[in-house]
Amino acid sequence: MQIKVNAYAKINLLLDIINKRNDGYHDLFMIMQSINLYDTVTVTETKTRKITITCNIDDIPLDEHNIAYKAAAQFFKDTKIKNKGINIDIVKRIPHAAGMAGGSADGAGVLVALNELTGADLSIDELCKIGVKIGADVPFCIKGGTLLAQGIGDVLNKVKPLRKCFILIAKPDCSVNTAYAYRQFDECGKAHTPDKLGMLYAMQSRDLKSIAEKMENVFEQFIAVDNKVEIKSIMRNHNALGVCMSGSGPTVFGIFENKEDANNALNEIKPLVKDIAVTIPVSKGCKIVE
Repeated sequence: MQIKVNAYAKINLLLDIINKRNDGYHDLFMIMQSINLYDTVTVTETKTRKITITCNIDDIPLDEHNIAYKAAAQFFKDTKIKNKGINIDIVKRIPHAAGMAGGSADGAGVLVALNELTGADLSIDELCKIGVKIGADVPFCIKGGTLLAQGIGDVLNKVKPLRKCFILIAKPDCSVNTAYAYRQFDECGKAHTPDKLGMLYAMQSRDLKSIAEKMENVFEQFIAVDNKVEIKSIMRNHNALGVCMSGSGPTVFGIFENKEDANNALNEIKPLVKDIAVTIPVSKGCKIVE
């Protein structure tokens, strides 16, 4: 038996770091949005008593260092269900190390698949309690949609969904180490605090123009990303309502009302980046498709 899940990427419409906690983590305030760019995670029973991983790209670990492996191990540990053997096949479409929670999405997909495969019948909240043990973004990737995330990213509350729009994502050909990004905050602090209350008002009124204008990511204050300024400029020249970086980077995205504008921006940016796509918002983090 096997279960196939589409696990969706996320972007940060707003990301503020509140402070560093005593446990080494950071308290955050984020508005997060799922988009229809996804990895496909297929969990198949093997009767080997092992967890194995296969993937369509080469630079992904296929052992216990992969968050998908950690998710499976944590699921069996917490549910006390015996692992009779599974293979996790991951078809990657979400760019790796992009600030779009690709690894966390895979972990979420594994938890959702195993819940179905084993008949554990855990609630979404119960799955999230397992997920946060393996990664702060995993609970969001399980729930998905449009959410306010606080704490380390694990305290999730609904906000009104985005209106129909087109989201152009472009990942420059570089990577950002998340731990390094947080160290930069610890050392440098932030020069400006995003307008969190203003963003919440804009989200609740579903005013797409105001939402786009309020988008801000504090990591941009101390993380340099190749071609970011040029990519943002091109997006704005093609009528993007707003542009921002997602997570700790380096992915840059723009929100467009018009698909043609988004595609025109894509065509102009394409020579600068390898990973680029026009996407739309989606209302869930994981979807069982088979």
